[in-house]
Amino acid sequence: MKSYSEVMARRGEIVRRAVGIDYQRFERGPMAFDYEGMMAETGYDIEETRRIQRETGVGDTPLLELRNITRLARATAPPGKGARIFVKDEAANPSGSFKARRAALSVYQASRLAYPGVAAATSGNYGAAVASQACMRGLGCIIVQEVFDSRGVGQPEIIEKGRKCEAYGAEVLQLTVGPELFYVFLMVLEETGYFNASLYTPFGVAGIETIGYELAEQVRAREGRDPDVVVVTHAGGGNVTGTARGLRKAGCERTQVVAASVDLSGLHMASDRDFNRKSFTTGHTGFGVPFATWPDRADVPRNAARPLRYMDRYVLVTQGEVFYVTELLAQLEGLERGPAGNTSLSAAIALARDLDRDQIVVVQETEYTGAGKHPTAQLTFARHNGVTVRRGDPADNVPGKVIVIPEHPGQLRVSDYPLDALRRSYIRNAVERSGISAVGPAEMEFLREETRAGEGFIRSVLAEFGTGVTA
Repeated sequence: MKSYSEVMARRGEIVRRAVGIDYQRFERGPMAFDYEGMMAETGYDIEETRRIQRETGVGDTPLLELRNITRLARATAPPGKGARIFVKDEAANPSGSFKARRAALSVYQASRLAYPGVAAATSGNYGAAVASQACMRGLGCIIVQEVFDSRGVGQPEIIEKGRKCEAYGAEVLQLTVGPELFYVFLMVLEETGYFNASLYTPFGVAGIETIGYELAEQVRAREGRDPDVVVVTHAGGGNVTGTARGLRKAGCERTQVVAASVDLSGLHMASDRDFNRKSFTTGHTGFGVPFATWPDRADVPRNAARPLRYMDRYVLVTQGEVFYVTELLAQLEGLERGPAGNTSLSAAIALARDLDRDQIVVVQETEYTGAGKHPTAQLTFARHNGVTVRRGDPADNVPGKVIVIPEHPGQLRVSDYPLDALRRSYIRNAVERSGISAVGPAEMEFLREETRAGEGFIRSVLAEFGTGVTA
């Protein structure tokens, strides 16, 4: 019974056994579910999570002030503007990224429940993090990656991450882009009995909460105040969700959480043609928008990453700006990092120019770099795939066609993605997928929590789609 249809028909049962969570317990109707109840299912509070992470050297990463980049931002800012820019150096984690935090809790849970190993479907840093933590806990590890297009050509960044997974002893299954990823992953879970160390379980997201909590502690200890803005690279939503939850648990009620993605509008992530024309494997709108508007497109029944609940603002930057800022960070601050974390740094520089000088902006993560992740490798690969690379105004960037590297730091800017557009799409998806014809009080409350929108806005969107509201 290994056909695609048969395996997919068993996906609920397979995932339930592989995660140890009965997601059905949290359902509250065709649309609503108990999100906080699901998050509490981990059984670990913030201090217990920190203790678990410290066992394997995860967390307690340094908070660095980017003094030279701050001076550069101020040189291109209006008088009195130019907030101080800090960065949480998550590259100091064992596997070189913040993903070690979410992997640490998942792998610990797998070990505690006596699973023989862990598996994850990811093309990114998370695979390396899971493999690293599995080494430390003495568990087997299988990582399933989308790497190649139909020509067998793989992106250098993904290949580099696969190499890192293998360096930690993981078995890496490399696939072409397409729907077989989830099918193969389900078969791996079923055949091995491994724990599903998904990015999107409560364990994975709760592990990220320690970033927000730590950076709040560090800013307070150094500056005697809370950060004004925390900028988070946004892809699948876990980074935004976990960091914001950690900030809230630390009491940072007034800190603005800004999500940032690379603008890859017009490219389809499941397209064989577009797969190798995007030059970035994560932190872009190809994940950021779909996962904000429907989080439950994940490899678990209910995704613990719910970014619309937490982002105060969503901004976009261009590919060229991220490559440019990667060089700035290395040559002005002596930190060779990226590229994903430099998406939020690109946004932070632009945002800092509009803030007062006594304000504090924190970039919430960095990541390790390697041969396939360097700008030279990425830009060479882009050229080989027919993408023009040139200097100029990054406003002329065209995803998949033209990458424009800024000529001057004053050209770094952000564009706002309207949150109401995301909210509207989320509400439409919730109605269509639940199949309901009218929204009752429980569903209305759920939609308010999911979108952070007022009831008037929700009612107007529901009316657009011909969905009624009951008392």
